[in-house]
Amino acid sequence: MSQVTSMRNRHRFNSRMTRIVLLISFFFLFGRLVYSSIGAWHHHQDKKQTQQSSLIVETPGQR
Repeated sequence: MSQVTSMRNRHRFNSRMTRIVLLISFFFLFGRLVYSSIGAWHHHQDKKQTQQSSLIVETPGQR
């Protein structure tokens, strides 16, 4: 009887640890997604601003 109880407790502990590890992994994945999306947005804004400033510089030279 004690072996059955210990196996049940071990299974409960293993499933709890699995959930904790998966939750932590999800937080890391979500954090990386947010971090990379913010970086990509800043890169896009810088690229757009650089293109606009190069158009402003080239336009008077063409006339």
